[in-house]
Amino acid sequence: MQTPLQLNEALIMRTSLTEEGLAEARRKQQESGRRLTDLLLELELVPEEELLAALAQLYALPVHESLSPDAVDPEVATQIPISFAKAHHLLPLRRDGDRIEVAIADPLLTDPLDDLRLVYPGTRCELVLATRRDILSCINQVFDRAHSAEDVAEGFSEEDLQDLASEIIHEPEDLLDSNEEGAPIIRLVNSLLQQAVKARASDIHIEPREQDVAVRFRTDDILYEPIRPLPRRLQQAVTSRIKVMGKLDIAEKRLPQDGRIVLKIAGKDYDVRLSTIPTQYGERCVLRLLPRTQELLSIERIGFDERSQGLLRRLIRRSNGIILVTGPTGSGKTTTLYAALSDINDPDKNIITIEDPVEIRLAGIGQIEIKPQIGLTFAAGLRSILRQDPNVILVGEIRDLETAEIAIQASLTGHLVFSTLHTNNSAGAITRLIDMGVEPFLISSSLAASLAQRLVRVLCTDCREAYEPTYEELDEIGLKPESMAQQQIYRPQGCASCNHSGYRGRVAIFEILVVDDTIRNLITRGIDSKTIQDQAINQGMVTMRMFGAQQVLKGVTSVAEILRQTDEQAVASLEPAPN
Repeated sequence: MQTPLQLNEALIMRTSLTEEGLAEARRKQQESGRRLTDLLLELELVPEEELLAALAQLYALPVHESLSPDAVDPEVATQIPISFAKAHHLLPLRRDGDRIEVAIADPLLTDPLDDLRLVYPGTRCELVLATRRDILSCINQVFDRAHSAEDVAEGFSEEDLQDLASEIIHEPEDLLDSNEEGAPIIRLVNSLLQQAVKARASDIHIEPREQDVAVRFRTDDILYEPIRPLPRRLQQAVTSRIKVMGKLDIAEKRLPQDGRIVLKIAGKDYDVRLSTIPTQYGERCVLRLLPRTQELLSIERIGFDERSQGLLRRLIRRSNGIILVTGPTGSGKTTTLYAALSDINDPDKNIITIEDPVEIRLAGIGQIEIKPQIGLTFAAGLRSILRQDPNVILVGEIRDLETAEIAIQASLTGHLVFSTLHTNNSAGAITRLIDMGVEPFLISSSLAASLAQRLVRVLCTDCREAYEPTYEELDEIGLKPESMAQQQIYRPQGCASCNHSGYRGRVAIFEILVVDDTIRNLITRGIDSKTIQDQAINQGMVTMRMFGAQQVLKGVTSVAEILRQTDEQAVASLEPAPN
């Protein structure tokens, strides 16, 4: 075993760690008793790849630059608890006779290795080094594969469905840390949740039918069945388990119920919105998965082009007015608004939001969650927010005339207000407000801009296919063959990496209607939204279909996908916008 002095020399000679940095880490090590390697990484004094390379050379150990679950024997790996593997950043990879290969992030961690010898008696550990990130990712995937929902469901016996109440009292800290030998109903529901997260699903549908129970996931806005239908006899037990998790009344089966579940899956926190409704074959459940720790996108990364970025940044730096984001449920409106808030989130601004629910946490702003059952509605909360001296207010959704009028008054008294509406296009927001009962002159005085958006599926880069589109296809999205400059167009194919859908992930397409004097005059006169939309296009507005055509030319998505999401949009030629 190398001495601390030799370790110090290796770190200074073979990494970018400085003498001062090492001294700081050693001082904190003496104060806290923690491991030196943990402190070096926590204080960001040295990159983990450099640290691993130095340790590998010092202790003559190989390094795995990438750790794949395919290289792991699950029967060997899952003999240790997942919590033990995560806590010590180690994972047994495979066993060969009396030799067991173990991936570990810190070779100085000897006590857990001694424990492994008790789990795998008569073996010697041969170490390979890997980063903490790779090991944790591999642990989650290997343990997730070990027990799928189908495997759990097939192993049920009648005895497993008895005494359900005794099985559903305690929640595991992390679903992947749950005891695999425990309650089968718990394991089944946990497996469904784990598979949904792995499949990047936004919703889980559990639908009782006459002969069985269908389970469907919604991924990239498309519903599909990831597993075979569950036996009909499991329906009531599965529903009861989910209702207990959501703190609903399991005895009430005649009325719809709504609840919420807070979960941790594979180290990530999730808010799960739960809805149940009675049907002729039993209660139908829908769970919407909302990552609480999702990465907040910047304006650049959401999908805006440079022109739209500049326009949006000018709008969100106004001192007053209303900026509306419109689109159907699940079109990314909240993400866009939070990217805008993040862009202007400075200490000199007081930003307060009121939402249902708070989906994204953002440091430095006040966030309120409505609770209608105690009278905290959007309107009531908005009134209280105005007494908090805000500069910027985000209202999750304008649902009624009262909320709309308060938001408008707030904008007219020197506040910048962000909110959302459910409309098909940007001009439709104006009609929607008028339908609510808002006077046109108030809309024209307060509305600064209306932004409409959709989420379109991104072509899988592993299997997308180049092809020659027809003139009719190009004409439908406003493209002219002679203006394409030999740019390549792609269509979906389907492969294992995209679940044979041809698409993987989604990206937003936008249109921004800026309310200038001309548009303001049309609103005051009560002109219809189609005329307002046409006028905005004449003044240079890029419609969603035109924006989508640009994404087609970049190879991001397909013609069919743009048409699917913008079938309400007027066909417009993709010409350069006038200055």
